[in-house]
Amino acid sequence: MIGKIYKCEICGLESSAPVRWFVIHCSDSKLGIYKWDQSRADEPRALHFCGEGHAQVYISRWFESFCGSPVMRGSIE
Repeated sequence: MIGKIYKCEICGLESSAPVRWFVIHCSDSKLGIYKWDQSRADEPRALHFCGEGHAQVYISRWFESFCGSPVMRGSIE
């Protein structure tokens, strides 16, 4: 039986045996970050990242989408 292949959301690296990968679950208002866990990785809409650096890229983009808009910046100044 061939194992499931996971793909990094940032660089596209593929692996059937992720080591040091991260799983992120997110919505408009909540972000969950987990060390690699097979059950979390297989949940619907789970995002996969091949390492800390690429998980950080995604997290920064997620924050920017909420905190970086001119409307949001203007409301906190």
